[in-house]
Amino acid sequence: MIRLLLADDHAIVRAGLRALLDAADDIAVVGDVADADAAVAFCAATPVDLVLMDLRFGDGRSGASATAGLRALPDPPNVLVVTNYDTDADILGAIEAGAVGYLLKDTPPTELLAAVRAAAAGESVLSPTVASRLMTRVRRAGTTLSPREVEVLRLVAAGLSNRDIAKQLFLSETTVKSHLVHIYAKLGVKSRTSAVATARASGAI
Repeated sequence: MIRLLLADDHAIVRAGLRALLDAADDIAVVGDVADADAAVAFCAATPVDLVLMDLRFGDGRSGASATAGLRALPDPPNVLVVTNYDTDADILGAIEAGAVGYLLKDTPPTELLAAVRAAAAGESVLSPTVASRLMTRVRRAGTTLSPREVEVLRLVAAGLSNRDIAKQLFLSETTVKSHLVHIYAKLGVKSRTSAVATARASGAI
């Protein structure tokens, strides 16, 4: 049984999602909350396998911030973002924060149910529109990563420092930094975290 929490500031959205999810035999909606802080507080006190998280909650904490807070808990739930927003910044922000998936609210019910089951198991789930945006971002002219850049980025994803990467690949630290500069430029990002998130989401690593 998948224990699920709904986090959205619109009551009608929570009610619609609950009606759909409650009809599934393998999903139990254990709660619903109207703001991001409440989502973190709920999961800190109650076992939850998956949170369906909106990205924007009026003037309160963002869904991406809450996702990072949830993933920092001792027994963190997986987070599946379900939102109307599909800008590069929104998508990357959510993935960087630790969301395993990103769906738009126009996702058909059957696809949403399949995504919930996959996300609860820790699998990456992206709406076709979101996946297309990320692939386009990575595949723009001049953005294809070289085999060596992919190798460097995989080691970055594994948590290695530039010095450790240099030792493992028998390169100078300066060369590793140069590879990272090229990676950032190709992926249109400014940090190690963003580079890893973008590459993972697009399947580049």
